Amino acid sequence: MKAARFLPVLVAIVICVALPPCLPRYVVDLLVFAGIYTIAGLGVGLLLGQCGIANLGQIVFYAIGAYATAYLTVYVHAPAAVGFFVGIAISAVLALTIGWPILRLSGYFLALATLAMGIIANALFFEWDWLTGGTLGIGGIPKLQLFGFVLDTPLRFYYLVLAVAVICMLLAQNLIRSRTGLTLRAMRDSQDAAISLAVNPRWLRTRVFILSAVLGSVAGSLFAHYGGFANVQSFGIEKTINFLLIPVLGGATSLLGVVVGALFIAFMPELLSQFGGVHQILFGAALVGVVVLMPAGLTGALAGAWRRGVDRAGAKP
Repeated sequence: MKAARFLPVLVAIVICVALPPCLPRYVVDLLVFAGIYTIAGLGVGLLLGQCGIANLGQIVFYAIGAYATAYLTVYVHAPAAVGFFVGIAISAVLALTIGWPILRLSGYFLALATLAMGIIANALFFEWDWLTGGTLGIGGIPKLQLFGFVLDTPLRFYYLVLAVAVICMLLAQNLIRSRTGLTLRAMRDSQDAAISLAVNPRWLRTRVFILSAVLGSVAGSLFAHYGGFANVQSFGIEKTINFLLIPVLGGATSLLGVVVGALFIAFMPELLSQFGGVHQILFGAALVGVVVLMPAGLTGALAGAWRRGVDRAGAKP
């Protein structure tokens, strides 16, 4: 029975490893971005699905990771690992500093506070051109190297992103199944009841907010190394909304839902681009359709259809 439970996961891993070499280069390129979005969206999904917090500020930490990597590798000529570490450290400290006061809020007040955080950060990235390069950005970011192997093609970078995404998801799965995860869900469903059990919701939320920021920073550093540049246009309000849409579309309470949502955000605009100037309208209509018709997300709808099919099959004489 245990082997049967893990069989779909093994099949999915085999497909993710074996299929990309057979795909066109532009599809692999989209898969790379889907993997990066999965890592960043995972942080937003943990906050939304486990804590009930709508975070519209993930773009701040994504940009910090990208700019830390860009500045240190291009201007200081530091190793890539230093850029990752500095981005993570800055994001964690900033998340603690900002998260502690604003996580006293709840509902749409908290969502607006995180949105304001993203808008302020975007303005600072534009004004601090001595640090970020402003609209010109920072180019010439070197390709990553692992054990002397240069990741200079989409396929090579894809396997790195896939490995990082799988590790992050395994860590998130352990968190969800731990005592802390159980406490988070109890706090999400009934905060008063959780407080009566000596749970400190503010500190617990802050810890998850820091974890979400770290994931956003890692995704931003990967984006900078893959694209070779980082500029303020890459960290606008559109990307902020996309990060929130990833768990909403896929299913906020499911880790698989984050992957499905990231694939949707990466591939759907490309698929609709063949319709010319109306593709953005079609994309918006697709978003509305998914949200209205599938309130539990794409994975929730698929799981419901599977259960109904099993029930009908069992009801037949």
